[in-house]
Amino acid sequence: MPRKGYTAEQIISILRQVEVEQSKGKSVEESCREAQIAPHTFYSWQKKYGGLKMDQAKRLKELEKENAKLKGLVADLTLDKHMLQEVVKGNF
Repeated sequence: MPRKGYTAEQIISILRQVEVEQSKGKSVEESCREAQIAPHTFYSWQKKYGGLKMDQAKRLKELEKENAKLKGLVADLTLDKHMLQEVVKGNF
């Protein structure tokens, strides 16, 4: 099955929809089937986005992107540092 890319807003909307269906007495599996997601997906989304509002979810995504960018920069700088240390030692 092809992977769908859901935005944070869509995920929160689906979570709310499933929760409403559950309050009406449906099981998680039935609610997830109607929302076209797997129950495992629902639980992982609920763990990550459970109590968030739309603006908080947007901010979370922005921070995750920024964090990934910063981790890449740190990795590059660490590699540069190790290369320069090897040059200073004369082991090139």
